[in-house]
Amino acid sequence: MIYDSILSCVGNTPTVRLSKMFPYQEHTVLAKLEMLNPGGSIKDRPAKFMVEQGIKRGDITPYSHIIESSSGNLAIALAMICQQHALPFTAVVDPKISPTNLKLLEIYGANIVQVTEKDQNNGYLQTRIDTVKRLVAETPNAVWVNQYANPDNWRSHYFGEAEEILNDLDVNVDYLVVGASTSGTLMGVARRLKEANKNLKVVAVDITGSVLFGGTSGPRELPGIGASRVPELLDPTEVDEVIYVDDYESALACRELVKKESIFAGGSSGSAIAAIKKLLPSIPKHSVVLTLFADRGDRYLDLVYDQDWFDMVKQRHLSNTQLEQIV
Repeated sequence: MIYDSILSCVGNTPTVRLSKMFPYQEHTVLAKLEMLNPGGSIKDRPAKFMVEQGIKRGDITPYSHIIESSSGNLAIALAMICQQHALPFTAVVDPKISPTNLKLLEIYGANIVQVTEKDQNNGYLQTRIDTVKRLVAETPNAVWVNQYANPDNWRSHYFGEAEEILNDLDVNVDYLVVGASTSGTLMGVARRLKEANKNLKVVAVDITGSVLFGGTSGPRELPGIGASRVPELLDPTEVDEVIYVDDYESALACRELVKKESIFAGGSSGSAIAAIKKLLPSIPKHSVVLTLFADRGDRYLDLVYDQDWFDMVKQRHLSNTQLEQIV
């Protein structure tokens, strides 16, 4: 099959059984490889859907300048999508952006504005959003797609990978385990799968230091999971359980995933695997567990797969564990 453009290649990602990570027959653990989207991540879906729906509604015109707050995959996906639609794009990033992501944005021709001041939650998210609002006011024909509140974010997943899951799988999913950040993926996939199976249990994965589900704000290093601000898209009442993992647990699971399954995945994929390990002992035998691997590991060479970084988050993990034991 010949596609019209790279944008036509977004979606239809495969699902694999993690038979070496979870070799016992008591449970089936499946992963949908969203990392195989053409832009390298699951964010290709909302970037494409938000822009194209905006064009259909007339909110985005050939003269629009797209602006978004993102230091990671959504910024890269929007840069790719906007380039194909001949739309200028500005990404508002923060100091935690990886050198790889920064270079990718430059290659795709994005304008880059980096904030340096932390917000009241000791993160950069609110500072980035405030900067977006200022840029929108200053830039002619500016459009903020606003991944945190735009319902087309979760709809892209509802009509995208969730529908593909229902079409591709010949078994019912008992547990959906998804990392949360903007919550578009979590909300969109959960809503569609729950329509098909009302008994589905939705398990959100959050990172230690994130405030999404009432956690205490603290230092965290991995992009793409957790947040220092609760996004408008998140509805906690649609989540059955929240499992917390930290940066070290996530990175350790990423490395194990490469070793056992030869899947070179990003940080939030490791977070999901670490959460599944915590979940399995408490669920009925023969349950089917599904997760999504959001992006590839090459964007984490300076983080998850760097030994100095790994040693740093390991030491933090051990220190926190010792404090918990004392308390």
